[in-house]
Amino acid sequence: MAREAAISDQDDHPSREEITLGSILAALADPHRRRVVATLVLAPDGTEIGCSSFGLPVTKATRTYHFRMLREAGLIGMIDYGNCRKTYLRRADIEAKFPGLLAWVVAEAEAASG
Repeated sequence: MAREAAISDQDDHPSREEITLGSILAALADPHRRRVVATLVLAPDGTEIGCSSFGLPVTKATRTYHFRMLREAGLIGMIDYGNCRKTYLRRADIEAKFPGLLAWVVAEAEAASG
């Protein structure tokens, strides 16, 4: 289903101009959230992934909290397809504001996994 046919969260996340380094760093402070971002960075641009597909070892309420933190920081966007929500990386916005940040997230994830 195309993003245009779904309900976007455009009013629920900051514009590119509103994204701040402090909110990005706060969102990336948690290893679960860094894992989500690293997974999205490694996926082809435009990929949408269901929140439960990341396999985070947390409760549904905690998972919801983590995705809200990422969305409010401006790292991800979410699309509501009715019976499911998909997450996508706001790659262009992050690269425009903080060039190289996403590469750092991936490098840190790869170093941690050995």
